[in-house]
Amino acid sequence: MTIQQTKDGETLTMAIEGRIDTLTAPELKTQIEGAIDGVMDLILDFSKVDYISSAGLRSLMTAQNWMDARDGSMVIRNASKNIQGIFKVTGLDSFLVLE
Repeated sequence: MTIQQTKDGETLTMAIEGRIDTLTAPELKTQIEGAIDGVMDLILDFSKVDYISSAGLRSLMTAQNWMDARDGSMVIRNASKNIQGIFKVTGLDSFLVLE
């Protein structure tokens, strides 16, 4: 998994590529936590994510909670139909904002 970060004022975009699984989910969580200082809008670009495990879903829920605590927002953009299906099956599509 690779993550490219772009910050524009209070907006942070993280373009993620690869798999978010048991091995990479902690890295995603660490990178988000280390980068959200002063961020009010977090955008996660999933256009190149081809797999997400339950560990990855937990990392996203944690990030959403962090953004909620600061009255910020988090959006997941460009998720494939397969990834969107995982969010729907788990019920996370009602917790996370998908665009």
